[in-house]
Amino acid sequence: MAIDIHALDSPNTTAKGFALTSAFWMMVATFYGLLGATELVAPDLTANMGGIVFGRVRPTHVNLVLFGFVTPGLLSAAFYFIPRLLRTRLFSERLGVFTVIAWNIALIGAVASLASGMTQGREYAELIWPLDIMVVAAFGLVFINFILTVKNRQEPILYVSVWYMLAGVILTFCTFALGNVIWKPDSGALVGIPDAILLWFYGHNVFGLLLTPFSAAVAYYVIPRACRAPLYSHTLSLLGFWALIVVYTHIGTHHLLQVPVPTWLKVVAIVDSVAMVIPVMAFLINIWYTAKGRLGEIHADIGAKFVFTGTIMYFFVSIQGSLMALPDVQRVTHFNNWVVAHAHIGVLGFAGMIALGGLYYTIPKISGKPLFSRFLADFQYWMVLIGMVGFTVVLTIAGLIQGNAWLNGETVYRVLPEIHVYYVVRAGLGLMIFSSAVLGFYNIVRSLFGKAGASS
Repeated sequence: MAIDIHALDSPNTTAKGFALTSAFWMMVATFYGLLGATELVAPDLTANMGGIVFGRVRPTHVNLVLFGFVTPGLLSAAFYFIPRLLRTRLFSERLGVFTVIAWNIALIGAVASLASGMTQGREYAELIWPLDIMVVAAFGLVFINFILTVKNRQEPILYVSVWYMLAGVILTFCTFALGNVIWKPDSGALVGIPDAILLWFYGHNVFGLLLTPFSAAVAYYVIPRACRAPLYSHTLSLLGFWALIVVYTHIGTHHLLQVPVPTWLKVVAIVDSVAMVIPVMAFLINIWYTAKGRLGEIHADIGAKFVFTGTIMYFFVSIQGSLMALPDVQRVTHFNNWVVAHAHIGVLGFAGMIALGGLYYTIPKISGKPLFSRFLADFQYWMVLIGMVGFTVVLTIAGLIQGNAWLNGETVYRVLPEIHVYYVVRAGLGLMIFSSAVLGFYNIVRSLFGKAGASS
């Protein structure tokens, strides 16, 4: 069947492409998460099965959650709302569709290469050099499309969501290239301590300069629209924006307090980690005061419900992150499941919830019809929320058991039986999250390509 080239110029084609990308790869990413959780319960389950041993499953899960599920979900919403905030069409839907295709090719390459054991062996920077180049190029294409749309705008004022999206794209373009050391194709790494410093500059900024500004952009668009109220304070939104850019950039070294990096760098990381309360509270006060007295409207809109819940999770993960940067706290919380719980609150609870909210808010608008099933969307909301809170509870308990045991000199193998039951519960919760992803994919596909939406 021939492809209608002119259809690629239709409005919202790029937004639809990234929505499908997000929904599909959420299924794959959560399946890998479930597989990894199952392997922690029964380590011999995949013995001698090279493609799915834990050391290959975990980086696949992490990269697909970050770049397969959450980032495309947030980009889908952005490709819808940026042209509308600027009162113009997207610069090029064809360029957007090409970007979606290139993005998915990179994701397929990530799964294939990591399953084959081809990795650079660095946290969040496992992808091999050709895929690094593809990811950087994809972010470059997104930025070109956004900035030229800004250039053609009819609206003279740049709303804060546009600020956040543009900053997130260009800063990630830079930090991804730096963190993956793309100028050294043979190793993708520096040598010694400088490599650790650079890696965690990038590693923490995946969250701080990619997921956080993208999520803030979506929240700043969805919540005022759903509440039918103006943003509480444009000035406060800009304070939060610049504070995020200035403060977050320097905190990655709090991952290396036990490492012989320069003391001044550790001090900067700790101080700025605590100072993160400034951009966090500027954002949350702005969103929550916008929604004050209008929670009924948020509850009535499933997209806004996801987004608002994500902002609550942002409060918890940020306060926790500031505390975890303190050396006395980190003695107990580092190198154990506490950190895994913290990561799940941030990526799934904050950014993941807002990504899903952005999808469910914009899909009826880009498809021109209601969601296929509000019931399925609500059901997915509760499955994700219960699963994410469950992850937080069981992994935090397991982490405290590990941290205190090791602090008291206990050996690793003696601790494992004590946390086994928590791994079993975690795998069960993982099954819930994977099931929610399958339901969400079905709902989104039917919403985009089905006939009239269901009444439920």
